[in-house]
Amino acid sequence: MTEREAQLARVPFFDGLTREALAMFAGVTSEESHATGTKLFQYGDPGDKLFIILEGKVRISREVAGMGEEALAVLGPGEVFGEMSLLDESPRSADARVHERCRMLIITYEVLWNCVRILSARLRETNEKLTFLTTSGKF
Repeated sequence: MTEREAQLARVPFFDGLTREALAMFAGVTSEESHATGTKLFQYGDPGDKLFIILEGKVRISREVAGMGEEALAVLGPGEVFGEMSLLDESPRSADARVHERCRMLIITYEVLWNCVRILSARLRETNEKLTFLTTSGKF
């Protein structure tokens, strides 16, 4: 297992994936480091990346009229964010700013969707094979 695969294997978001699937995701990630205070995205931006925190912390927040910034969550190592836009293709629902210098893995949504399609096709193929083996008595 490569270092990148091991990093992904420790992230709950990827629990249950086979080594092959982890290798596929590991091959399409890129790594970024950001200083404290860096704005990663803001409310209303298009969602084009999934973020996986390796080190440091990221604050998810919204600006509230008359009150300023309202922190919704402070995320740390092993946590994933940016997935909501992946699921519903809507703009970002909050701001994300580096709370504590961080290192993270990035997967673009285009690449992530391609991985999901490939994994789904392989699962369907496996289901067909199992069905054949079960019904033919060769299982």
